[in-house]
Amino acid sequence: MSSDEFDPMIERLFARSPQMADATLFAAEVEAKLHSSTRVRTVALTVAGLIGGVIAVKESMNLNLRLSDDQAPVAGRVLGQGLQAASVNVQDAVGAGLSQLGLSDMTFGSMGAMQMFWIAAGALIALAAAGVVRLSQDV
Repeated sequence: MSSDEFDPMIERLFARSPQMADATLFAAEVEAKLHSSTRVRTVALTVAGLIGGVIAVKESMNLNLRLSDDQAPVAGRVLGQGLQAASVNVQDAVGAGLSQLGLSDMTFGSMGAMQMFWIAAGALIALAAAGVVRLSQDV
Protein backbone atom coordinates (compact mmCIF):
# COMPACT_ATOMS: atom_id res chain seq x y z
CA MET A 1 0.00 0.00 0.00
CA SER A 2 1.44 3.36 -0.96
CA SER A 3 1.50 6.39 1.27
CA ASP A 4 -1.02 8.10 -1.03
CA GLU A 5 -3.58 5.38 -0.24
CA PHE A 6 -2.65 4.93 3.43
CA ASP A 7 -3.08 8.54 4.62
CA PRO A 8 -6.67 8.99 3.35
CA MET A 9 -7.65 5.60 4.77
CA ILE A 10 -6.32 6.52 8.24
CA GLU A 11 -8.07 9.88 8.06
CA ARG A 12 -11.38 8.16 7.20
CA LEU A 13 -11.00 5.68 10.06
CA PHE A 14 -10.30 8.35 12.68
CA ALA A 15 -12.95 10.72 11.35
CA ARG A 16 -15.67 8.27 12.44
CA SER A 17 -15.24 7.38 16.10
CA PRO A 18 -17.45 4.49 17.14
CA GLN A 19 -19.90 4.99 20.01
CA MET A 20 -19.12 2.78 22.96
CA ALA A 21 -21.91 1.11 24.89
CA ASP A 22 -20.67 2.37 28.26
CA ALA A 23 -19.83 5.95 27.21
CA THR A 24 -22.12 7.55 29.82
CA LEU A 25 -20.73 5.32 32.58
CA PHE A 26 -17.18 6.24 31.54
CA ALA A 27 -18.04 9.95 31.59
CA ALA A 28 -19.59 9.60 35.05
CA GLU A 29 -16.49 7.80 36.38
CA VAL A 30 -14.21 10.50 34.97
CA GLU A 31 -16.33 13.23 36.59
CA ALA A 32 -16.24 11.41 39.94
CA LYS A 33 -12.45 11.08 39.76
CA LEU A 34 -12.09 14.76 38.91
CA HIS A 35 -14.24 15.79 41.87
CA SER A 36 -12.46 13.46 44.30
CA SER A 37 -9.04 14.72 43.22
CA THR A 38 -10.26 18.29 43.76
CA ARG A 39 -11.04 17.48 47.40
CA VAL A 40 -7.67 15.81 47.88
CA ARG A 41 -5.91 18.72 46.21
CA THR A 42 -7.77 21.23 48.40
CA VAL A 43 -6.84 19.35 51.57
CA ALA A 44 -3.22 18.98 50.43
CA LEU A 45 -2.92 22.69 49.60
CA THR A 46 -4.53 23.67 52.90
CA VAL A 47 -2.14 21.46 54.88
CA ALA A 48 0.83 22.77 52.91
CA GLY A 49 -0.31 26.35 53.52
CA LEU A 50 -0.67 25.76 57.24
CA ILE A 51 2.75 24.13 57.47
CA GLY A 52 4.27 26.99 55.48
CA GLY A 53 2.53 29.54 57.69
CA VAL A 54 3.82 27.88 60.84
CA ILE A 55 7.35 27.84 59.44
CA ALA A 56 7.05 31.49 58.36
CA VAL A 57 5.85 32.56 61.81
CA LYS A 58 8.61 30.53 63.49
CA GLU A 59 11.28 32.06 61.30
CA SER A 60 9.92 35.58 61.70
CA MET A 61 10.13 35.14 65.46
CA ASN A 62 13.85 34.38 65.14
CA LEU A 63 14.52 37.31 62.81
CA ASN A 64 17.21 39.67 64.08
CA LEU A 65 17.68 42.71 61.87
CA ARG A 66 19.92 44.58 64.33
CA LEU A 67 18.66 47.91 63.01
CA SER A 68 19.47 49.89 66.15
CA ASP A 69 22.78 48.19 66.97
CA ASP A 70 25.91 50.36 66.85
CA GLN A 71 27.57 47.79 64.60
CA ALA A 72 24.78 47.97 62.07
CA PRO A 73 25.41 49.91 58.87
CA VAL A 74 24.42 53.57 58.77
CA ALA A 75 21.49 52.84 56.46
CA GLY A 76 20.26 50.20 58.91
CA ARG A 77 20.43 52.60 61.83
CA VAL A 78 18.58 55.27 59.86
CA LEU A 79 15.96 52.70 58.88
CA GLY A 80 15.62 51.60 62.49
CA GLN A 81 15.14 55.19 63.65
CA GLY A 82 12.58 55.75 60.91
CA LEU A 83 10.67 52.64 61.95
CA GLN A 84 10.69 53.76 65.58
CA ALA A 85 9.43 57.22 64.62
CA ALA A 86 6.70 55.71 62.44
CA SER A 87 5.70 53.39 65.28
CA VAL A 88 5.43 56.33 67.70
CA ASN A 89 3.33 58.26 65.16
CA VAL A 90 0.99 55.30 64.66
CA GLN A 91 0.65 54.83 68.41
CA ASP A 92 -0.17 58.52 68.84
CA ALA A 93 -2.76 58.37 66.03
CA VAL A 94 -4.39 55.25 67.46
CA GLY A 95 -4.41 56.81 70.93
CA ALA A 96 -6.07 59.96 69.56
CA GLY A 97 -8.67 57.88 67.73
CA LEU A 98 -9.41 55.83 70.84
CA SER A 99 -9.75 58.95 72.99
CA GLN A 100 -12.25 60.42 70.49
CA LEU A 101 -14.28 57.21 70.75
CA GLY A 102 -14.10 57.32 74.55
CA LEU A 103 -11.88 54.26 74.76
CA SER A 104 -8.72 55.98 75.94
CA ASP A 105 -8.81 54.12 79.28
CA MET A 106 -8.60 50.78 77.50
CA THR A 107 -5.12 49.39 78.06
CA PHE A 108 -3.40 46.27 76.94
CA GLY A 109 -0.64 46.76 79.47
CA SER A 110 -1.25 43.45 81.17
CA MET A 111 -0.53 41.63 77.92
CA GLY A 112 2.97 41.28 76.62
CA ALA A 113 4.05 41.88 73.05
CA MET A 114 4.16 38.15 72.33
CA GLN A 115 0.59 37.67 73.51
CA MET A 116 -0.58 40.53 71.31
CA PHE A 117 1.35 39.05 68.39
CA TRP A 118 -0.32 35.66 68.82
CA ILE A 119 -3.75 37.25 69.15
CA ALA A 120 -3.16 39.17 65.91
CA ALA A 121 -1.74 36.07 64.20
CA GLY A 122 -4.74 34.00 65.29
CA ALA A 123 -7.12 36.63 63.98
CA LEU A 124 -5.31 36.73 60.64
CA ILE A 125 -5.33 32.93 60.38
CA ALA A 126 -9.06 32.86 61.15
CA LEU A 127 -9.64 35.53 58.52
CA ALA A 128 -7.60 33.58 55.97
CA ALA A 129 -9.50 30.37 56.79
CA ALA A 130 -12.81 32.17 56.32
CA GLY A 131 -11.55 33.48 52.97
CA VAL A 132 -10.52 29.98 51.88
CA VAL A 133 -13.93 28.59 52.85
CA ARG A 134 -15.67 31.38 50.97
CA LEU A 135 -13.47 30.87 47.92
CA SER A 136 -14.05 27.12 47.93
CA GLN A 137 -17.81 27.70 48.06
CA ASP A 138 -17.65 30.12 45.12
CA VAL A 139 -15.64 27.71 43.00
